[in-house]
Amino acid sequence: MNTILIVDDDAHIRDVVRFALEDSGFRTTEAGTGQDALDQFLQTPADLVVLDIGMPEMDGLEACKELRKSSTVPILFLTARDDEIDRILGFQLGGDDYVTKPFSPRELVLRIKAILARSANTKPQDDVTVFQDLRLDHSAHRCTFAQAEIQLTGIEFSVLTILAKTPNRVYSRTQLIELVYGHNTYLSGRTVDSHIRNIRQKARALGYPDLIQTVHGVGVKLGVCQC
Repeated sequence: MNTILIVDDDAHIRDVVRFALEDSGFRTTEAGTGQDALDQFLQTPADLVVLDIGMPEMDGLEACKELRKSSTVPILFLTARDDEIDRILGFQLGGDDYVTKPFSPRELVLRIKAILARSANTKPQDDVTVFQDLRLDHSAHRCTFAQAEIQLTGIEFSVLTILAKTPNRVYSRTQLIELVYGHNTYLSGRTVDSHIRNIRQKARALGYPDLIQTVHGVGVKLGVCQC
């Protein structure tokens, strides 16, 4: 049974999410502030965090940054604004998905199940994928470039795995969305762009500026993984 940490300063929203999740067979823990969420996660590690962006003091984006210093736990953002800056910032900081308030509890549960299913099913038969300097250890969720480790979220790891398994293939945005999020998922291509931008930034910091190449008008493919 998976444990979900619900983080929102609105007790009513926490109740709605808790009832929906527990009705679907999940265990839940709760926090009303960003700092309480960090403390709660240390005390009782969760399999996924539902994290409100618009909280006072430490908001959801700052809490996400702190969580990402030590964990790759999947994070689903709740946002009161259907605002691109919220979504892009969330993905850049390591969010896996988002739901805009007001939301359907049923949709929220389905998205959580989809994220957890991806985490469980993205391990290929070979436990390790290697291409040039890039090494992806799937059982440990560990990515290294010539022994230097790079911290990736679950979605980022899935995207890079897809590209690394077939390094000469070009993938469109739509194909990546279907492979990572599943069929019948309606997301903007900018969602994938945000994850790719994150991966590029992290790889560039290790001296790999051409890790993911854009094929204009077609999509993206794995680039050069050697210094």
